[in-house]
Order: sequence, then C-alpha cells, then structure tokens
Amino acid sequence: MTAFFCDTDSELWYEVADRLNITNIIEMPYTIGGKEYLYDFGRSNYDYKEFFGKLRSGEVATTSALNPEDYKRYFEPFFRKGEDIFYVSFSSEMSGTFKYMDMALKELNAKYPGVKFVRYDTKAISMGAGLQVIAAAKLFNEGKSVEEICAYLDKMSPVTNISVVVDDLQHLKRGGRLSTTQAFFGGILKIKPIIKLTKQGTLIATDKVPGRNKALAVITDENIRDASHLDEHPIVIMHGDCEEEAMRVKEKILSALPQTDVWVYPIGPVIGAHCGPGTIGICYVGKERPDAPSAN
Repeated sequence: MTAFFCDTDSELWYEVADRLNITNIIEMPYTIGGKEYLYDFGRSNYDYKEFFGKLRSGEVATTSALNPEDYKRYFEPFFRKGEDIFYVSFSSEMSGTFKYMDMALKELNAKYPGVKFVRYDTKAISMGAGLQVIAAAKLFNEGKSVEEICAYLDKMSPVTNISVVVDDLQHLKRGGRLSTTQAFFGGILKIKPIIKLTKQGTLIATDKVPGRNKALAVITDENIRDASHLDEHPIVIMHGDCEEEAMRVKEKILSALPQTDVWVYPIGPVIGAHCGPGTIGICYVGKERPDAPSAN
C-alpha cells in the first residue's frame, strides 16, 4: 500500500484537496506579527484579506523550513506500518527544507528498512506545483502506479508554467529574488518585471514592462496564445487580494477560450510573504518553460 502526500506550497485550496481525497498534507510554516502558523490550504487559519492587509500596512511576514522532527512526525506513522510513501513536492530549488527532510528519512530508513519513499520534484511552486499535484492525485486515485504517475509528470512538468506580475518589488527584494538596485529603480520607473518558472525550478525575471496594466495584458495574452491541453488541465489565476483584477483577467481569457475551465484563488501566506499584495499569477499547461540563465 502507498500513501499519497503533497505540501501546501502547491497552494491547492482545501476544497480541491478534499475533492481529490488528499489527506496527507505537509503544512508549511510562516510567521507574521511575531506568531508562527502552519498553512493548511485555507481550511482553518488563513484570512487572505487580513494577511495582505497587514502586509500593506507594513508588517513583515517571513517563512522558514520544517525541521527533521517535523518530517518524522508526518512520515513515521507510515514507516511504522510498512506503508510506502509517494510525495509530490514543490521545487527543491526554492527552499532548504528538503535537506532536513533527507535527515529525517535517513533515520526512518535505518529504523524501518524496506519502506519505499519516492519524492517527485515538480520543479514548480504555487499552482504550478498544484496543477501537477492534481494530475498526480487523479492518476493515483485511478490506481496508476508511482512509476506511471512519475512518467506522466516527467512530460507535464516542463510545460507547466507560471507568469507573475507583482505590485511592489520590495517584497521580491526582501526575499532575495531581486537586487536592491533593481527594486529601487523598478519602483521609481514603475517597471513591472514578469516573473516566470524555469525548467530547473527557479524563478527568473523575463520581460520588464512599463506599468501594471501593460504587464497584466502581456501575461494574459501570452496565456491565451500558449495554453494547451485545456481539456485536461484548468488555467488558474492566483491573486494577492486583488480579486477584481483577477476576475477581469479571467473574463479576457474566457472571451478568447470560452470552453476553458478557469479558476481564481487567493495566494497563500507562504508564497504571499515573498510576492506581496497586488500580485497576480497565471498558471497553465502549455509551451516549454524557459531555461535558467547559465551560471557563466
């Protein structure tokens, strides 16, 4: 028997997880107002309007990694029963948390030999990971093997895209995604970089567009042009407490792609701590993601 796991950095809303019968969910931590919380897909402790309102008023939210004991708390009950684990995770390039997971697994493997643990790295974050979790969970519920699901995701992952426009570059700067100089001049010049996922699971700034409305038009038009497999996968619009704008993006997509399933969801607090209020991201399956820039 195999247990299916995901984490809340995939940003499924809890109703989606419930529909897919996903019950083994690793809750990722964030801190705001001096208090730490575990994000549970919005089931109990997350009011996105309150969270982004605090960020707008100047409060700072931070995120942290789980420790080995946290991971053992999630996994050991299954190791103890001799039950294999299949975990579809967010990108290992986005966090150091997986080194602590590996520490926990080393202990568990020594204590309970013979249990098989497979982690599939979606090389994505937010609903870029979430779309892959949804696809994997559907296949898992149909009785497909872990090997079959991984083979499917190997084809899906490189073409699962996120294009993001942020409102305030200071949040990206604080999270290390943008330099101080870029954030300063971007703010002065009203430049909006478009953030995208790479094939390697990192984030890069691609186009730099003058003005928010133009930037939103760029990512919306790109989505309309490049999205595919629309009979299998929805398009998902994520927003940082700017639902009216997100709904306008949805209307534009539906006017061009009327048979498409388009979802609108709030960004969760862990991702929201890094991108800030006013962020809009479009997640879809379509063309291949860009490569990360060469280290040279």
